[in-house]
Amino acid sequence: MKRIILVFLCLQFYIGASSQKSLDILTLSGRYGFPSSYEETYTEKATETGSMVALTVPIPLNEKSTWIVSFNHFYFNVHGDPAIPEGITNPVNLNGFILRTGLYQKFGNGLGIQILFVPRYMTDFKGGGGSCFQLGGVLLLEKVFSERLTMSFGAQYNQEFFGPLLVPIINVDWQISSKWKFTGMLPVYSKISYKVNKNLDMGLAHFGLVTSYYLGQSDYAGDYIQRNCIDLTLYGRQRIAGNIFFELRGGMALGRSYDQYAGDQKVTLGLPLVYIGDDRTIKSTNFKSGPILDLRLVYSIPLPK
Repeated sequence: MKRIILVFLCLQFYIGASSQKSLDILTLSGRYGFPSSYEETYTEKATETGSMVALTVPIPLNEKSTWIVSFNHFYFNVHGDPAIPEGITNPVNLNGFILRTGLYQKFGNGLGIQILFVPRYMTDFKGGGGSCFQLGGVLLLEKVFSERLTMSFGAQYNQEFFGPLLVPIINVDWQISSKWKFTGMLPVYSKISYKVNKNLDMGLAHFGLVTSYYLGQSDYAGDYIQRNCIDLTLYGRQRIAGNIFFELRGGMALGRSYDQYAGDQKVTLGLPLVYIGDDRTIKSTNFKSGPILDLRLVYSIPLPK
């Protein structure tokens, strides 16, 4: 049972456990990006803020099967230069609702499979209705190499507004030593942590996920925004009471962009760092990478040994 929950844990975007003996049930976070200059054209700075809610509920069906239910809500806001013209969204207000649900099945000899259905509703809440939906999924094959190392191999697919996006996945849960641990669903996220004591973890984390959002505002209805960003942060996680933890992350938002495109601008296939058949024209102007802070409140429960 412990191993089942741990494999599920590695799939949760922006959710992380500090050790193999806990599971994050609920995470609430707030994000602040310090004002950054635009790459060109505008003289004022852009300020990014955001929030995230993540709820995780694994439902054991029997000794070898677990049904996975995970819900995430992401919110991003960018206040930009007042000189940005009509036809380009300003300020940016984006909401993403992501459900992950499916089966984890454990077999003998340390093997397992995980199949998740992943619908999304990605919107600016200015209209669009059913046009804001996306469909996707995750398939992972697991191998337990030892008590310290479990890995999974597979892919994540999503039908973005710019076209199909396919991301090969290597999932890692590696207890390097009694103090050090590495977890990650590469290339989406990773975390290397050092356990200072039973109440405090510290380490380095990265998170990079491409998402797209339907725009319903009448001036540019049918356009979409493609958000790109890689967060590279140092973090500390402190127990404040019982199973409640406070986590602070600080670092850089690298390669950050909110690219606006016309709705008919598509790619043939998106892969990590590569877009096949990409002849799109960006309407918006990007602002530069910059420092970020992320504050989190986490409810985490201990797992049986």
